[in-house]
Amino acid sequence: MATTTDSATDSGLALDAWQAGVAGGIAGAAVMAVLVSLMNPPTLAAAIPALYGLSGGVAGWVVHLSHGAVLGVALAAIAESGVIGQSTGAVVGLGVAWGVVTWALLAALVMPVWLGAVGFGGAPPFPNFAVPSLLWHVVYGGVLGVGYAALR
Repeated sequence: MATTTDSATDSGLALDAWQAGVAGGIAGAAVMAVLVSLMNPPTLAAAIPALYGLSGGVAGWVVHLSHGAVLGVALAAIAESGVIGQSTGAVVGLGVAWGVVTWALLAALVMPVWLGAVGFGGAPPFPNFAVPSLLWHVVYGGVLGVGYAALR
């Protein structure tokens, strides 16, 4: 009678860098959207969808999660470039820094101009370095970094 032994294999989930960036970005954007919804609902319900001529909370969520996914892929490209180490701490730190960069460039500078250009009446002033928005983006980046590190 013959016996066989199964060998243990690594069954962990490992995605390509861009896939981990998409998943981490969506997770980070979802957590951020919950914070935005609790702290300043018109941002998600009106301002974010207005960037594309849309309105309503569902449109705000779709646009916001889409932005999070795209920015997650950008983080993946930076992480894979070799600029930082591949440790979890380094990737989470990069995510938090990425959150600050997206806040400073996109939320504080681009968004007010874009909303003004599309005629949105509630456009924030330029520049809009709002502290709550910084908090939201740091949380986004932290969750993105953790998600990316876990899935990569």
